[in-house]
Amino acid sequence: MKYHIEGMDCASCIGKIETALKRMPGVSDVELNFATETLELNLAPGAPTQASDIEKTIKSLGFGISANTGQQTVSAIDIDSDNQMAPQDKRWWQTQKGKQVVGLGILMGSAYALSLLFPAYGIWVFAIAVIVGVFPFARKALALAKTGSFFSIETLMSVAVLGALIIGEAEEAAAVVFLFSIGELFESIAADRARAGIRALSSLVPKSAILLDAQGGQRNVPATSLQVNDLVLVRPGDRVSADGSIVQGASSLDDSPVTGESVPVAKTMGDNVFAGSINIDGVLQVRVEKTAADNTISRIIELVEQAQASKAPTARFIEKFSRYYTPAVMAIAALIIIIPPLAMGGDWSTWLYRGLALLLIACPCALVLSTPAAIASGLAVGARRGLLIKGGSALETIGQVKTVAFDKTGTLTEGKPRVTDVVAFTQEDSSIQGQNSQGQDEILALFASVETGSSHPLAEAIVSHAEAAKVFIPVAFNASATAGKAVHATVAERALAIGSPVYAADEALISSTQQAQIEALQNEGKTVSVLFDEQNREVLGLIALRDELRDDAHEGVAQLKAMGVRSVMLTGDNRLTAQALASNLDVEWEAELLPEDKLRLLNEMKNNRKIAMVGDGINDAPALATADVGIAMGGGTDVAIETADIALLKSRVTDMAHLIALSRATMRNIHQNVIFALGLKGVFLITTIFGITGLWIAVLADAGATVIVTLNALRLLRFKGAPPLVNPPKVVK
Repeated sequence: MKYHIEGMDCASCIGKIETALKRMPGVSDVELNFATETLELNLAPGAPTQASDIEKTIKSLGFGISANTGQQTVSAIDIDSDNQMAPQDKRWWQTQKGKQVVGLGILMGSAYALSLLFPAYGIWVFAIAVIVGVFPFARKALALAKTGSFFSIETLMSVAVLGALIIGEAEEAAAVVFLFSIGELFESIAADRARAGIRALSSLVPKSAILLDAQGGQRNVPATSLQVNDLVLVRPGDRVSADGSIVQGASSLDDSPVTGESVPVAKTMGDNVFAGSINIDGVLQVRVEKTAADNTISRIIELVEQAQASKAPTARFIEKFSRYYTPAVMAIAALIIIIPPLAMGGDWSTWLYRGLALLLIACPCALVLSTPAAIASGLAVGARRGLLIKGGSALETIGQVKTVAFDKTGTLTEGKPRVTDVVAFTQEDSSIQGQNSQGQDEILALFASVETGSSHPLAEAIVSHAEAAKVFIPVAFNASATAGKAVHATVAERALAIGSPVYAADEALISSTQQAQIEALQNEGKTVSVLFDEQNREVLGLIALRDELRDDAHEGVAQLKAMGVRSVMLTGDNRLTAQALASNLDVEWEAELLPEDKLRLLNEMKNNRKIAMVGDGINDAPALATADVGIAMGGGTDVAIETADIALLKSRVTDMAHLIALSRATMRNIHQNVIFALGLKGVFLITTIFGITGLWIAVLADAGATVIVTLNALRLLRFKGAPPLVNPPKVVK
């Protein structure tokens, strides 16, 4: 069963509802998400508890409840749902708590006015204001007590206010009710701010799409109705309505809503597009590849919702601490009320007043809110920067990491080979024509001609390089391949072959000069292909390729080093390639590793220190699972999102430093919140016991602490990333 819950203002609200539901027979697997205001539970068939009982219980606790069908979108926050969006559309004075504050304000003002006109009856006027104002809180406290939450903040406040009324402090009791109501309203407003991030994500996907039929006709349809293989039209200025691929047209697209990348990306036929991206300057026809419930934005929303639902270790500790803290405080307050009058002859009314004030000061709202508010802000700002973090635990742990292990291919490198060198040999003396660009173009043309039609990554890289250089590629005939060794073709009536240096050495004559050039390129970590004439066994030229480092790899590794984090490259590639790239980056490395070797090395490197593994989310899955934190460089792919604790949508190495900096900033924020909440309570605890501060100051301190803790957590939304390097590294190609 799924419900939408209204009125949850802080994490303690979850505990109140969970406690009540778990006491109901037949109810199990209760899951509440504070960020999305959703409730999921299982109700056993034939159980004495009915759905109406669940709704009645939650309403009695002071929360709104409505059925959540989940038909519109995978997100629990559905911007098309009137029931769910109505509270967010209201101004603060239109909400139930806003109306309560306004009503109490009018009642308090009237009470003060009447007390001035009729001083003798002033206390009775304030008493009426107190009773009317405290009634909703007392009723909620009674309902919470019946469902197992005996030491709620409503209980503490109701006891303190009624106690103050009994000892004749009606005016102060009225101020307490009013200030407490204002504090509750502030919590509600702050909670809505924390939820705004997911609502903003939901609004990125357009509500309608232009569907093209087989005859080319156009009609507007809801984006949620699109099916796989549908064809949609995306005009300039439109948002893409579904994940898919371009089948016609070319344009620049702003992918920042999905990847956080601020620079528009040029895309053409065959390229993938994301729902929510903005089409800038071209008309596109896009074939739908994912439904609305499974597109990238929906997956991101689902991930953020799950992350905010999961409790961080610090949050779990504080919740457990608060369970013992509240009854302990009530016991201490009782002792303060009883012991001084009995043991030291103190005045009963004075110590009763101080004990009641202590109850209000000790309310654990700010303490309970300190961690989840900061975690929610950290997760939200991470998602906005393309850092998808699966829960508070991962966010906490990544900041403690001392070693980051990188996979090479597709992580530190771009994941696709590029031509780095084209070498042409003269026919006369076999020396290198290093400066003869015409000879290089001829050799490149012959390479591309022989490789045309091959789907091998090296062949595709060579052909793409030739096309980019605008070299004329002659037509090849009789193309064939020797599996794993070479490709063959006839070009301009010459039988040519391209193979590895080992294969070429068996089939052609390689001079010492040519062999030296081959070895020099291989020592730079490059893969060398040799072009030779099969008839006269003459070597015509070489092409060297390498999977180049990402543009930001040097900066990313340098930032980690500046933060005191060690970087290690783990790869299954050959030692020469690994050594060349690792030397360029100035990182430690291990090469020619099988998956089980990576697991062994990760376990050895842990050595009681936290370690993160960064990979592509597919072949590195075992290593990602073994590390304390698994991080996928996936560009938002399904595998990247599913296999790791964190996914980096931008696929940037520098995002590792931003991720660690965000975690450390979040933990500093939590520590500040906890210290402030406990410190403020400690100060006012002492001043109250000595009679320096009273009831209304106690409530002001509690409400103020809650607001300040929340505002401090919201400061994280202004996170700017890791600090820039003072001396950026020089990139050596």
